[in-house]
Amino acid sequence: MHSIVCIKQVPDSAQIRVHPVTNTIMRQGVPTIINPYDLFALEAALELRDQFGGEVTVLTMGPPSAEESLRKALTFGADRAVLLTDRSFAGSDTLATSYALASAIRNVGKEYGPPDVIFTGKQTIDGDTAQVGPGIARRLGVQQLTYVSTIKALDLKLRTIEAERRCEGGVQVLGSKLPCLVSMLEATNQIRRGAMIDALRAARTTIVKWSAQSAGVDDMANCGLRGSPTVVKRVFAPSARAEKATWVEAAEQPAQALIDAMFKRNPMLETELAQLASSAQARGA
Repeated sequence: MHSIVCIKQVPDSAQIRVHPVTNTIMRQGVPTIINPYDLFALEAALELRDQFGGEVTVLTMGPPSAEESLRKALTFGADRAVLLTDRSFAGSDTLATSYALASAIRNVGKEYGPPDVIFTGKQTIDGDTAQVGPGIARRLGVQQLTYVSTIKALDLKLRTIEAERRCEGGVQVLGSKLPCLVSMLEATNQIRRGAMIDALRAARTTIVKWSAQSAGVDDMANCGLRGSPTVVKRVFAPSARAEKATWVEAAEQPAQALIDAMFKRNPMLETELAQLASSAQARGA
């Protein structure tokens, strides 16, 4: 069995800075970590390898410094690490990133064997879009299982997988044919402590480094800022409200006391709610 885990090296969220002109994240001089959500994806892939055998390949796209995160992933027990790095990828949004990563995943399949499962974290802490995983699945033409909390069953002979995912209002149990892409939720497992032999191997391992050309990227117009239709107009911190919160305390009927306080604070609220109810009733008639 071959699993590919897409991870991302992200700035420490406590020290993120934004470029005042381009409105892109400034990564220079900011401490970096592996995106925390991706660690749950890595552990899920390692658990499947422990159960079924095979290999786990870790893939990331980023500057040369992203090699540090790949070595960290190797210390947890990953078998191989691939760094997709090229100046032409700078400024990529989720659309351009998914294009480059999908190309690299195809190339990983050619070099080391086609993947059975592609793992990602549910989202990253710097972009918070949760779009790259589904974008990769769409570009590769494979099924996607998102917000997965548990992989319940996997059958390599029948080429099927069954997973439990969280959704609004409950939990779904879904099945899919392999290969597929799985994006893991947080707190679904506990990342292992790497063994000493893995730490030594990680220090000695040569990270595979691919440029856009060597990764099989066909159309450079789909990469970097050129291939990124997303435009960030402005980044700003919301201004603090001058109005302070009000503490409502009542020993009896606290809900009624809260409602009374709301109407007292906003005298027009009751009239507005009555108008909305009247309009809804008229539409229903």
